Amino acid sequence: MDELMAARSLGTRPVVTLGGDAIAHVRDTLFDADARRITGFTLTGRRLLSGPLPHALPWPSVHALGHDAVMMRDPPGLVSEDALTGPRGSLRARVLGARVLTEAGESVGTVLDVVVEGGTSGRVAGFRIAAEPRFAPGRSGHRRRVYVVRGPSLTVAGRTLVLPGESVRHVADDLAGLTALARGVPGPGAPP
Repeated sequence: MDELMAARSLGTRPVVTLGGDAIAHVRDTLFDADARRITGFTLTGRRLLSGPLPHALPWPSVHALGHDAVMMRDPPGLVSEDALTGPRGSLRARVLGARVLTEAGESVGTVLDVVVEGGTSGRVAGFRIAAEPRFAPGRSGHRRRVYVVRGPSLTVAGRTLVLPGESVRHVADDLAGLTALARGVPGPGAPP
């Protein structure tokens, strides 16, 4: 498994070719719930006030997703943003803030972020959620911010994300804990 990173942290990350040319910055991440992975990125110019670019970076043109940059193949394989966004949705529009339910219909919380694998896969590994107190008790009944594994199935219906019940049985407080959960090892403090 590649290193995990929060999709929201990808915003403003530079997009660099293998030849070392910085061509843009990430504006938003495009997500395909059916494929359970990133499908590309919308872009903004490199300068402070450049604004959105009419081009997008499709995932097949990405060489690697790293903590400091999104590396893309040479020559730049950009496409029209409209061609890439189509029926898919951006994380902001489609998933962030969505309700999270189990397959049994129990309310778990709301999505705060999507966690993806870095490197070359772009797969969704899990989610950071504001959990209902019964799933992840916090102080004074407040919603606790935790990470849950995606699980073997994932359904996005409108603004609702449906996860398998086993995905919410164990939660993690950080990305390291989520990595352990994804490998099948509950982290410290995880409920039995």
